[in-house]
Amino acid sequence: MPRPGRAREPMPRKRDRGTTVPIEPEAGTEPLPIVAKGLTKRYGEVVAVDHLDLEIEPGEIFGLLGQNGAGKTTTILMLLGLTEPTSGWARVAGFDPARRPLQVKRRVGYLPDAVGFYGAMTGRQNLRYTARLNGLSRDDAEADIEAALGQVGMAARANDRVETYSRGMLQRLGIADALLKDPTVLILDEPTTAIDPLGVVEILELLRRLAHERRMAILLSSHLLSQVQSVCDRVGIFAAGRLIGVGTVEDLATRFGESEDLVEVGLELGRTTDRQAAAAPLVRLLGELADVRSVRPLDGMDGAVIVHAAPGAGAGVRAAILGLAASGTLPLTSVRQVVPSLDDIYRRALEVRGLAGHGEVAA
Repeated sequence: MPRPGRAREPMPRKRDRGTTVPIEPEAGTEPLPIVAKGLTKRYGEVVAVDHLDLEIEPGEIFGLLGQNGAGKTTTILMLLGLTEPTSGWARVAGFDPARRPLQVKRRVGYLPDAVGFYGAMTGRQNLRYTARLNGLSRDDAEADIEAALGQVGMAARANDRVETYSRGMLQRLGIADALLKDPTVLILDEPTTAIDPLGVVEILELLRRLAHERRMAILLSSHLLSQVQSVCDRVGIFAAGRLIGVGTVEDLATRFGESEDLVEVGLELGRTTDRQAAAAPLVRLLGELADVRSVRPLDGMDGAVIVHAAPGAGAGVRAAILGLAASGTLPLTSVRQVVPSLDDIYRRALEVRGLAGHGEVAA
C-alpha cells in the first residue's frame, strides 16, 4: 500500500535489448534514500537477483544478509549503476542508477569488500587524491579531510603510509574516503570481513554514529550474522537471489523462529553430589506449570534448564516461575526469555522457503 503523501506516477516502459524494462518515476517524487521495485538481474539462464523489492529510510542501518553468491553484491552493483538490471528499477538518492549513474555516485559513499588505496601514500594523501577526483577545492578538501579522519578515529595515523595499516584501519580510511562527498547514502559490502573483534566493534559503533548524527541511510551487506544482528535496525534475508524475509530481528524471530517460547531457568542445587537427583523434583515442578510443554537441562550449564512453553506463553510462564520463587517453593537464581539468534532465524527462514541448501553462512 502506498505511503501517505508519496507521489506515484505511471511507470512508462522501454525496450532494452529485447526485454521490457519499467522506468521509475521522475526524480523528486520519491523521498526515500533507496527504493527498488522488481529489481532483477539475469546472466543467461542464471537469475542472480530475482524481483527485489526494497525500501530503506533515512537514518536506518539495513543489513542485507546472505551467503556468498546469494546476490548481495549484484544488488549493490545495480544500486550503484555499475551494472544494469534486466528488469525492474531502482532509485538511489532520488536518481535511477541505470540512467544517471554519475548523479548517484556523487551522492552515495561506497565501501567495497576489498578497499583499494595507494600503499606508498599516506592516508591523508589518499584522501586528498579522492577529494580532487570529486572536484573539491583545496581549502574545502582540507577541512573535510580533517573532519572525516576525526570522525573515523584515524587522525593520529593519517600521516603514516597506508601500507602500514591493518585491515581495520583500511576499512576506517575507506569510510572516511566515502564521507568526503558528504553522501546521503552509504553502501558497504562485507565491511568487517577479516577484521579482529575489537576492530569490528569500532567499525559497527562508527556506523551507528553516522546513521544517528547524519541521518545517513546505510546498506550493509554481510554473511556474518552476529555482526548484522548487533548493528542493524532491519534485516533482509537473501537467498538464491530472492529476499525471503524483511524486518527487525524481533519481527523475523516471530515469523521464522521456533514454534515454542523458550525460558531459561537457573536453579540453586546446593552442595549435593547428586545434582541430577536434586534437580529432578524442581524440573517436575516446572513441568506442571500451565502452558509448559517440556523441561530439559541446558547443556554445559550446571543447574540451568530450558522450559519449552506454548507460543506466546513465555511471559506468563516467567511470571509463574517468579511466583514459585517468591513463595520459597523454587530455589531460583535466574530466569530469562531466550531470544532466537539471527543464525537460528536465518536457517529457519531457509527451511520454511524450501532453500535449506542455500544457507551455509558464517555464524
